[in-house]
Amino acid sequence: MAIKTNKSYLKRLKITKSGKILARKSGQNHFNTKERRAAQYAKKRKTEFHMSNKNRSRFLVNL
Repeated sequence: MAIKTNKSYLKRLKITKSGKILARKSGQNHFNTKERRAAQYAKKRKTEFHMSNKNRSRFLVNL
C-alpha cells in the first residue's frame, strides 16, 4: 500500500510553483474589530511556513 498525503493538513497550506509552503499565522481570527483595516488584512495574509524535511515527507508525500 502506498503512503498517502495527509489531506486535512494540506488544506491549510498553499504550495507555490517554486515549492514554498505558505500558511496563515496562528491565532489571528478573533478580536479584530478595533484594529486598523490594514492590520486586519495583514492578519489574513499568508506567510512562509517552514517544515523540516522529515515532516514534509510525512505529511506532504506526493508534492
